[in-house]
Amino acid sequence: MKALEKIKEITAFLENCGIDDAHKESEIIVTHCLGIDKTALYRDNPVLSEKNIKDVDVVLRRCAQREPLQYILGYVEFYGLKIKVGKGVLIPRPETELLAEEVIKQFTVHSSQFTVLDLCTGSGCLALAIAKRFPDAEVYGTDISKDAIRYANENARLNDIRNVTFLKGSLFEPLKQLVTRHPSPVTFNMIVSNPPYIRSSDIANLQPEIKKWEPRNALDGGEDGLNYYRTILSEARKYLMLNGVVFLEIGEGQAAEVSEIAMQNGFRNISVIKDYAGIERIVTVRAL
Repeated sequence: MKALEKIKEITAFLENCGIDDAHKESEIIVTHCLGIDKTALYRDNPVLSEKNIKDVDVVLRRCAQREPLQYILGYVEFYGLKIKVGKGVLIPRPETELLAEEVIKQFTVHSSQFTVLDLCTGSGCLALAIAKRFPDAEVYGTDISKDAIRYANENARLNDIRNVTFLKGSLFEPLKQLVTRHPSPVTFNMIVSNPPYIRSSDIANLQPEIKKWEPRNALDGGEDGLNYYRTILSEARKYLMLNGVVFLEIGEGQAAEVSEIAMQNGFRNISVIKDYAGIERIVTVRAL
C-alpha cells in the first residue's frame, strides 16, 4: 500500500474515533513511521513496508484510546525546536508559539544581554525558544512539577541550549535558590508565563486527550480560571527591573479580567494581543 492511500485509511479511522483534525494527524503518523518529511511524502508517495504498517497500527491502537499523538510519538515541534513530551507534562500549543514570537519580537531590537523568568515552564518550550534565540540572555524557568522539570532539562540537552536554568517550585518561590549573599530579590527584564487558566468546572468538558492524559495541575486555574494571574501579578513587580515587562498567555474571554487584575496591582501600561484567529490571547504589562 502506498503512503497517500494509507493516509486516507488512517484519516477515516481517526474520524471514526472522534479525533479532531484527523487528516493532519494521519500525515504526522505516516511521516513519523516512515522517517520522512511531508515534502517527501507527497513528492514520492512511497510504498509502506510490512514493518511500516505494523508501526502505524501500534500508533493507531493508542490513538483509539484517545492518548495524545504527541505522547505516543514522544515529541512535538515548537518554534523550530524538538520538544520531548510524555505523561506528566503539558503538551505545547500553537498559542504558546505566538507567545514566544511576541516575546522574541519585543527584545530583537534590544541588546541580547537580558534576563527572563518563565513561570509554569512545563516542558520548558517557551524558556528554551527564548534562550535559543538569545544565547547571551540568562533564562530561568520554574515549575512545581518534578516531571515537568525533568522534561525541561532533557529538552535543554536535546536542543543544546545552555543559557537556561530550570528550578523546581511554585512560581517565584524557587528564586530563593539564586540568592546567596544579596538579600534583595533577583530581578528580570521580562517575566513570561503560560499558567493554568481553565476553570475547574470546565475540565470535565475537555477533549479526552486532554482531560484523561494531561496533568490536571497544568490545566486547572481555579474556580474562575484566574488564580495564577492573581498570584503572578501581585508579586511580579518585586521581580521586575525598571521598564520590565510581563507577558501572559490567557484563555479565550479572559483579557478584560486579567487586565483588571493587573490594574489592581498597580500596572497601568497594559496591552492585549490577538492570535491569528482574532482571539485575545496575550496580555502584556510593563513596570514603569
